[in-house]
Amino acid sequence: MGDVQALVAHQDDDGNIDLVHETVEESFLPDGDVEIAVEYSGVNFKDALAVSPKGGVARSYPLIPGIDLAGTVRSSSSPQFSQGDVVVAHGYDIGTGRHGGYADTARLPADMVVKLSGLSAKDAAAIGTAGFTAAMSVEALTAHGITPSDGPVLVTGATGGVGSVSVDLLAAAGFEVIASTGKADAADLLHTLGATEIIGRLPEEGEKVRALGKTRWAAVVDCVGGATLAYALSTLKYGGVVAASGLAGSADLPTTVHPFILRGVTLAGIDSVQLPIVNRRALWAKLEGELRPRHLDDVTTDVAVTDLPKSIKTILAGGVTGRTRVLVAGEF
Repeated sequence: MGDVQALVAHQDDDGNIDLVHETVEESFLPDGDVEIAVEYSGVNFKDALAVSPKGGVARSYPLIPGIDLAGTVRSSSSPQFSQGDVVVAHGYDIGTGRHGGYADTARLPADMVVKLSGLSAKDAAAIGTAGFTAAMSVEALTAHGITPSDGPVLVTGATGGVGSVSVDLLAAAGFEVIASTGKADAADLLHTLGATEIIGRLPEEGEKVRALGKTRWAAVVDCVGGATLAYALSTLKYGGVVAASGLAGSADLPTTVHPFILRGVTLAGIDSVQLPIVNRRALWAKLEGELRPRHLDDVTTDVAVTDLPKSIKTILAGGVTGRTRVLVAGEF
């Protein structure tokens, strides 16, 4: 392997971070069992934080960001992988403590890599971290015993990466999906994904979040946190469950114990970062089969890796709908 083309984040003495295209030597990459020719990556909120002053997710700089990547194996010292295998990798410290997907080459330990057989690298990147988190959320609801006959499922932050894929997966499974979003112009997209009803952000402006509100949902996929999560918990039906994965609204949770001890509801935390590789590979196998999102093309926008600085500003401002797939191969 020769030199590596990458976007590298540098932090100066004042804490400012620049993301610039550089040619780096092979030795710049960390040690690993599997060398991957990166074809695609993605843009996630965590990627934006990694290149933001006081973002709080990057361990050190210089850093090649990109918390997810997909491509083909160039070489491997692990018997689990062979040259030419289509693979995807995300989570752990990829793109935060270890160089990630915004480069034409990545080197990772074998136990961070998933081999694919029923998805292309292109489609795997469209699913990415957000789609995987959505699949984890839907699996959490069904593992709790929630079925379509139990009533509607609310998805908050429904136009985001996790939310939009969650709507798609839940609708495909036969659930009545209520999509909550502040983007009124996204209604057509959400209906295409299978949402039965589109509502605004929750709680509504001026609405008080009560310890126990009127029951409305059998389950909730929450990507927002804060008052929205508190509202979701207070309006769950008896025995309902919230799969919580996000804090786009707030990391606070202004609630009481009442929903838990009087209605027997469950708050299920969804973490795709430290999920063991065995579980990760098992869920990707489902994403290649029965959990494969039906409308990937509808929720995915492509950007070239060299245009990422602009895309990152957009996601920080809350202006992204669906998934953003990053084209890496041939773009430097």
